[in-house]
Amino acid sequence: MAVTGRDTSAEKYIRTSRRFLAQAQEEFDKGDMRQASEKAWGAAAQAVKATAEQRGWGHSTHARLFENVKRVSRETGDAELHVLFHVANSLHQNFYEGWQTDDAVQSGIQKVTVLVDRLMALVAPE
Repeated sequence: MAVTGRDTSAEKYIRTSRRFLAQAQEEFDKGDMRQASEKAWGAAAQAVKATAEQRGWGHSTHARLFENVKRVSRETGDAELHVLFHVANSLHQNFYEGWQTDDAVQSGIQKVTVLVDRLMALVAPE
């Protein structure tokens, strides 16, 4: 791998995804539903980036993230990946609008955890 001064490996995205997921629960526990929502979204996005990075797919826009989830879903036959990513996206929207209940945010964090775990299982160690 060429040295570029930036770590663009899938492993970087995995680490960030796990960190954001932990922070989502911490923010939830503190009562900050908007920050909890955004950290959960970030965890999901970073997990998608990890799978895309390893496969050589672009992942620099929201549209690409959705496209990549669809591709991985087809690749694995796991149609629920797409649904789980939409839950993560609703949390991203909640960061800006603050309309979800505490229960909905907690449920969303749990669903994002499932998504992240499933995607991480698809990323081979580097």
